[in-house]
Amino acid sequence: MAKNWCIGIIGGSGLYDIEGIEEEQWLAIETPWGDPSDEILFGRIGNVQVRFLPRHGRGHPTTPGELNARANIDALKRAGCTDILSISAVGSLREEIEPGRFAIAEQFIDNTKGRPSTFFTSGCVAHVSMADPVCARLSEMAAKAVSAAKGKVAVGATYLAMEGPQFSSRAESHMYRAWGADIIGMTAMPEAKLAREAELPYALIGMVTDYDCWREGEDVVEVAAVLEQMQKNGELAKKAVLNFIGSLPKTRKASPIDTCLDTAMITAPSERDPGLLAKLDAVAGRALKSK
Repeated sequence: MAKNWCIGIIGGSGLYDIEGIEEEQWLAIETPWGDPSDEILFGRIGNVQVRFLPRHGRGHPTTPGELNARANIDALKRAGCTDILSISAVGSLREEIEPGRFAIAEQFIDNTKGRPSTFFTSGCVAHVSMADPVCARLSEMAAKAVSAAKGKVAVGATYLAMEGPQFSSRAESHMYRAWGADIIGMTAMPEAKLAREAELPYALIGMVTDYDCWREGEDVVEVAAVLEQMQKNGELAKKAVLNFIGSLPKTRKASPIDTCLDTAMITAPSERDPGLLAKLDAVAGRALKSK
């Protein structure tokens, strides 16, 4: 069934605010999974409802491994989001994806360690498919939005999610290239997995800041150089977000992801943990009511 768009924008390193939001208001959202990274900026751009969350918090106080991704996704769902556009600073593992270029993620390799990566713990088990982890519809619109902002864009990228906060060793960087990864970052996992569990179509724009450290003769990754490129990328990203919002169809057609939990939950209703079900009221409320 068609409904109105409400776009959740997760701003990564270099994107701590977006421009053009009207009726803006920062609101704290409580979740049963703890505190999200920051308050959420509520507002609209034209006729589209927008919810903006700075992934690391305003001022960047939170390290990648300590992000509460469950709280972030739950908060965006509670805020009424229908879809999520994630913006993330990334390193490049390919010569042709140079610093300053934007890359649209199509696949992910999760090499993080020990981060809570599911809402569905013991008491209500669910297995969502991550074969195609991003929304093709959103990804196509994101690529066009970057191009319209006069940015260079690569599509179909495989994103390697590493733990961090340290950058890669040269051996790791070469290994990730051998695995088939194109870009590398520290935050898209478990974010993309959790968005799928929350029935939120998800797309990711990677803002390339550096060549990681695989390139012979390349300087090692230094924060100062990354910050300089991030600032340039951030200005382009803001334009791309406005283009993305402006390109949305007037009415949002349903996505298969909107109802993916209908075929994912496996625990019998009689065996489900009431305490966990209470925590799932936002991310899985629709599906639980239909069972």
